[in-house]
Amino acid sequence: MTHQADADLLRIASGVRLLILDVDGVMTDGRLYYDPNGQEFKAFHVRDGYGLKRIIEAGIEVAVISGRRSGSAAGRMTDLGIRHVMLGREDKSAALDELLAGLRLDPQTAACIGDDAPDLPVMRRVALPIAVADCHPSVAPAARWRTTLPGGAGAVREVCDLLLAARERAGG
Repeated sequence: MTHQADADLLRIASGVRLLILDVDGVMTDGRLYYDPNGQEFKAFHVRDGYGLKRIIEAGIEVAVISGRRSGSAAGRMTDLGIRHVMLGREDKSAALDELLAGLRLDPQTAACIGDDAPDLPVMRRVALPIAVADCHPSVAPAARWRTTLPGGAGAVREVCDLLLAARERAGG
């Protein structure tokens, strides 16, 4: 972790069994790149990927809920071993319901990292809502914790490190 976490935050984080991520603005810097043929490209931070692999190995489920469909995002999720990928889902709350039912988890065992207004319906329902450092101002008040790094630049790794440190501190 890059900054001091309070005891209550660590207690909540130690109970997280599911981390939900947005893609654009969380796993990427939010910019969209297109080649002359209209093919979309995204840049993902390798340290975020390593952090996600570590929490998956530790038994934390990882899911992506994004309002946009993207072949590059789908490919990256496959590379990372993320099995729960919901792209093109504008109703993120309904997607959350499906995800929780399928995993038989309670929203109070989930964390969500968001950056903009479409993430708020999920952030408001989970135990640990997190905003990236460069989130839209409308998102910051809904966050229990805010990363020091911006989306696409290590913010996801920061959250993964928090979850692992909280589990270690709790003895699990």
